[in-house]
Amino acid sequence: MSRRKRPHFGVSRKSTFALNITSLTDMFTIMLVFLLQTFATSDVQLEPAQGIRLPTSTSNLNPIEGVRLIVTKDQLLIGEQKIADLKDKKFDAHDIDGADANFLPLLFNELDKLAKNSTDEHIKEGRILLQADASLPYDTLRKVLYTASMAGFPQLKMVAMLGN
Repeated sequence: MSRRKRPHFGVSRKSTFALNITSLTDMFTIMLVFLLQTFATSDVQLEPAQGIRLPTSTSNLNPIEGVRLIVTKDQLLIGEQKIADLKDKKFDAHDIDGADANFLPLLFNELDKLAKNSTDEHIKEGRILLQADASLPYDTLRKVLYTASMAGFPQLKMVAMLGN
């Protein structure tokens, strides 16, 4: 009995080239992980207010959504709406409550109105994104922080520029 050779269509046994898919898959997986780690996305887009120099930070956390409170050298704003003026980086005496030297009634009223009339989750949770000029004295910022917490906005995030 002799053995018959089976015909092999299109396959040559003498070929030494074989495509190794495993190494290509590993390479693409590593590239994908690298790109995902280096690509930073954020739901919140922040533009520094005109004429403001933000402090620098080494933290690389993404911002969360919140009420945008801006304190420049000359004014206090909620978003684009002007609340009070500053002179020499301090609030005027008529903007400060007579009974409490750290309380700003105009800011409190606007934040209270926002809290009562809004259905946004970040407002209900009391979140604020504070953009403050780096040259402002602490006394000015303390008044803003104190009034915001009294209005029901205890979660405050300071916006800073990423430094080296």
